[in-house]
Amino acid sequence: MRAVIMHAPGDVRVEEREDPRIVEPTDAVIRLAATCICGSDLWPYRGADQPEDQHMGHEYVGVVEEIGSAVATLEVGDFVVGSFVISCGECGICREGHPSRCVHAVFVDGAIGTQAERARIPFADGTLVKTPGMPDADLVPSLLAASDVLGTGWFAADAAQAGPGRIVAVVGDGAVGLMGVLAARQMGAERIIVFSRHADRQALAREYGATDIIEARGDEGVAALEELTGGLGAHSTIEAVGTQEAMMQAIRATRPGGSIGFVGVSHDVEIPGGELFFSAVHLHGGPAPVRRYLPELIDLIWRREIDPGTVFDLTLPLAEAAEGYRAMDERRATKVLLTV
Repeated sequence: MRAVIMHAPGDVRVEEREDPRIVEPTDAVIRLAATCICGSDLWPYRGADQPEDQHMGHEYVGVVEEIGSAVATLEVGDFVVGSFVISCGECGICREGHPSRCVHAVFVDGAIGTQAERARIPFADGTLVKTPGMPDADLVPSLLAASDVLGTGWFAADAAQAGPGRIVAVVGDGAVGLMGVLAARQMGAERIIVFSRHADRQALAREYGATDIIEARGDEGVAALEELTGGLGAHSTIEAVGTQEAMMQAIRATRPGGSIGFVGVSHDVEIPGGELFFSAVHLHGGPAPVRRYLPELIDLIWRREIDPGTVFDLTLPLAEAAEGYRAMDERRATKVLLTV
C-alpha cells in the first residue's frame, strides 16, 4: 500500500509499505476514506522534532475491512472515526474519561501512520466509533475533523470551562483554535475573542462564532483584550499553539479564577512559578481525550448541527502529500485534506 513517510525535516515522500494485517484479536484493519495533515505534523517537518523515517498521520476515517476475534462493537463494512491515540477503553484511566492517557496508549502518528491507504488499529473497540450508516460524501470532511482537530478544540473549550455567560479568548488561529471557537459557541459562550493576524482565518473564526478579533500578540494583545473586558480578562482561554509566548499570553489574558484549556503541543514551555501562583487561574490540558467526545461529535455532525469540515481549505490526493505539507508550512493552507 502507499503511505506517507517523513525521512527527515522537510523530506516527505509517498512510498510503498507492507499492507497491515490482524496481529492481536482486538485489532481492526481499516481502509482509509480520507486523512489529513495536522498542524502538529509541522513540528518535525520544520525540524523542531527529529523524524527518522516516521510513518505520518493520525487523523482518519474509513471502512472496516477485517476484525480480530475479540472485537465486539464493529463489523466488516462499518464506517468508523478513530482517535489519534489508541486506547483500550477498559482501564481505570479510560473509564475515568482520559483515554488519551490510557495505560496502553499509543500515538497513531509514528507507530501506525494513517496518511496511508490502510491501517491496523489496535484496541479497535476502545479507539474506533462507527457512524450510524455510510455517510454522504459531504459529511466525510467533518467526520475526519472529529478524529483530532475538532475533538481537540472541543476538549480545549471544555477544559477552559466555556459556557453561558463566559468570555472566551482563543490564542492560536490554526485549525485547532478555530475548532475551539466552534466548540465554545456550541457550549453557549457569551463572547469569543480570537487572536489572529490572517484575514482568511479571521473570516472562518467569525463563521464559527467569534465576536471579536485582536490582531496584536503577546502583552500588546493582552492589553487589547483587557480593553474589551473592562480590564478583567477572559473567563476561559484556549491555548492552541504550544510555544512559550502563547502560554504566557493565555495566562495573562485570563482573569483570576478563570480557566485555561491548553492543547498546543508543548515545545520548550516553562511557566514561571511566581506568575502562575499569583495569576490564580486554573490550568487543564494535554493530549485531548478525543475518544470520549466522539459519540457526541459524530451525532452533531450526522444531524448537521455543526460543519467543522469547512476548516479544510485545500484538498489533494495522497500522492501529493508533500505539496500539502509545503502549503501548510508556507501558510498557503490552514488544513489539508488528503483523499485516499
